Amino acid sequence: MSQNGGCCVTLLPALAEPSSLRLANMARLVSLAIPDAPLVCLDFWCRAGSVFEGPSESGMAHFLEHMVFKGSDQLAPGEFDLRIEALGGSSNAATGFDDVHYHVLIHPDAAPQALDLLLELVLTPQIEPQAFAMERQVVLEELAQSEDQPEEMALQRLLELACPGHPYSLPILGKRQDLLAHQPEAMAAFHGRLYGGGRCVLALSGAVDPSLLTHASQGPLAALAPCPDPPSLPPLRVRPGEHQLALPRLEAARLLMAWWQPPAHDLEAVMGADLATTVLAEGRRSRLVERLREELRVVESIDLDLHAMECGSLALLEAVCGKEDLAKVREGIRAVWGEVMEEPIGREEWDRAQRLVANSYRFGLEAPSGVAGLIGSSRLWGRDLSLAAPLEMLGLWTPERLRLESLASLDPQRACVLEAVPA
Repeated sequence: MSQNGGCCVTLLPALAEPSSLRLANMARLVSLAIPDAPLVCLDFWCRAGSVFEGPSESGMAHFLEHMVFKGSDQLAPGEFDLRIEALGGSSNAATGFDDVHYHVLIHPDAAPQALDLLLELVLTPQIEPQAFAMERQVVLEELAQSEDQPEEMALQRLLELACPGHPYSLPILGKRQDLLAHQPEAMAAFHGRLYGGGRCVLALSGAVDPSLLTHASQGPLAALAPCPDPPSLPPLRVRPGEHQLALPRLEAARLLMAWWQPPAHDLEAVMGADLATTVLAEGRRSRLVERLREELRVVESIDLDLHAMECGSLALLEAVCGKEDLAKVREGIRAVWGEVMEEPIGREEWDRAQRLVANSYRFGLEAPSGVAGLIGSSRLWGRDLSLAAPLEMLGLWTPERLRLESLASLDPQRACVLEAVPA
């Protein structure tokens, strides 16, 4: 039972906790078997996101993710995808500010073979010069497509204004001039520096047979060279201020706002931030949506999302409206925030917010890929809490505490504000 006298925060159904093994080279192997799961998810995580790029390495983390799929000494370009597909599986990868991960969904019978292919690909990429030159063009085209999206350009500008001098202010795709200057040797050095034992976690979830764990612990992951602990990440700060931006091809004006929130390792505070953004802008009955879209009808949409990250999290608001309504939208946001700071949150509203946050977390644990992603990323950053910990942390919050802490941090005067309008 939560400590607020309101919603009951039910914990997860009986689910075993992940098992974790640290290898001699400091790499970690974490697994969680899910009864009756039809597939296995193999998820390799590495502390090698864009935050670790040096001054001349802009875009290197994402570019390397592309190059990994161009083959290794044992795999020709495209061979990995063909062999995974032949085994009936699928694969994908993603690069973020903090980390990068590569995952495969596969039938249990083919999991050992798929794991060998995945680790061969990720740990020993060839980075062949001709393939490098060709893939650079693909990355540059991806960057051009991003730059052709005015909504993405507005968000990128907001990050630059909100987080000046911090790696989170820089585009993960990189800067064009740096991408043009990158060389295969520099990428190989980047890979060697970051893809080391102490920076990697292999997460297995789903129909995990014990023999797969033995296979994983004795394979290429164990042979990976150790590496020193990564340097401390720079703490995030958000600079308040008001800014304007005119963008060609922007169909409607946008009000963008960014607030600093606690870093991902402060799980209790992150759960409070999740509750606060849910109260304000999750669903038609949330404060901002109900007031600005349903009652005043001055926005087409309004969203407030929490992005939990290691240096510090961000709450990002985006309201789509007519240029002539920007002032009304800003005033409406100030009014709603003022009301929520003065008026107690009622039982029904509190139960709704807790239920939405709790269910969002539970839904993420319904499939092997969600479980592998959760246990892989958390262990990568040294968070060895139980799967039930987020729900337990949720139960520590009360409406009054939320008002004084998490909601107070979303004061519009603390935000970096960008009004983006059609040029």
